[in-house]
Amino acid sequence: MAKSVRLADIAKQVGVSAVTVSKALSGQKGVSEEMRQKIVALADELGYKQPSAVKKQEAVGKSYNIAVLIHEKYLDKYNSFYMLLYQNLAAHAISSGSITLMEVVTDEAESSCKVPMVLQENKADGLVLMGKFRMEYLNAIHANAQVPYIYLDDNGARVDYDSVISDSFYGAYYLTNYLFEMGHTQIGFVGNVMSTGSITDRYLGYVKSLMEHGIEVEKRWVIEDRNDEIGVMYTADELKLPKTLPTAFLCNCDLAASVIIKRLENDGYVVPDDFSVVGYDNFLYPGICDVPLTTYEVDMTEMASKCLRILLKKMAGLEYKKGANIVEGRLVIRDSVKKISE
Repeated sequence: MAKSVRLADIAKQVGVSAVTVSKALSGQKGVSEEMRQKIVALADELGYKQPSAVKKQEAVGKSYNIAVLIHEKYLDKYNSFYMLLYQNLAAHAISSGSITLMEVVTDEAESSCKVPMVLQENKADGLVLMGKFRMEYLNAIHANAQVPYIYLDDNGARVDYDSVISDSFYGAYYLTNYLFEMGHTQIGFVGNVMSTGSITDRYLGYVKSLMEHGIEVEKRWVIEDRNDEIGVMYTADELKLPKTLPTAFLCNCDLAASVIIKRLENDGYVVPDDFSVVGYDNFLYPGICDVPLTTYEVDMTEMASKCLRILLKKMAGLEYKKGANIVEGRLVIRDSVKKISE
């Protein structure tokens, strides 16, 4: 009977592996057109059919090549958040039987809207865009990508794009509320507000908390932490601080927090005795900061896992949750905040 026909039966008659038969019948790459036609013809002759549930299960379990695009500015020695996020993604891909192919996008390649090699050479079955890219570059990707794609830690500035992002808005909101709970009413924000979508969201979470506490934003206390043109973080000496400082700083990431702590220490201050500082990410290059930092932890494992689950479903043609997928984190309390009297 047709139901008793297995992939192994077809493979044996053709003289190939069951994996090759599976790829041929599901339209995957890695099988010549001549061989594919031969396998399909034999499968039809033998009456081989797959129940829909089996088809879906095999589709999710297929082996895929997943390209991951990361801008070079995110791979600085001390800015290793994205490298750790990529490692999480690669580990989840391997556990599902797939592999990741990282391509680092240079500033020149982004500026000239050069199509990544993985797309030019059709080496990828799916694509992950990690971090923020210029809109002109994204438009070039969208025009040339013939494979499903998803954003990770950014949403491409479009509500209809599929993405997985951390809860930046409420993470910063909770951090700012915590500073108010510790008696601070003069709170600055460290970060280039429009540099990335996540920084913008964190700034807006900060503003929401200020508004709810009846405090207006002090523009002089919104401090830039990087060169906007090239996206490189300032050193402690390059950081420009106003003459009058707030009592606490909410930083858009832990690296920015480490820079401002270093700057304050260079100026003769002590954190948290003189100023309180909080970060975001819960990740710092070992040894870069000597103050245990209060921060908001990004759940990188869940972000990577959810990103991969969605992309696998897209590549398999299965239903999935479209649009932005927000992953919650958690507040991590350490020693960089001092409680002060009102």
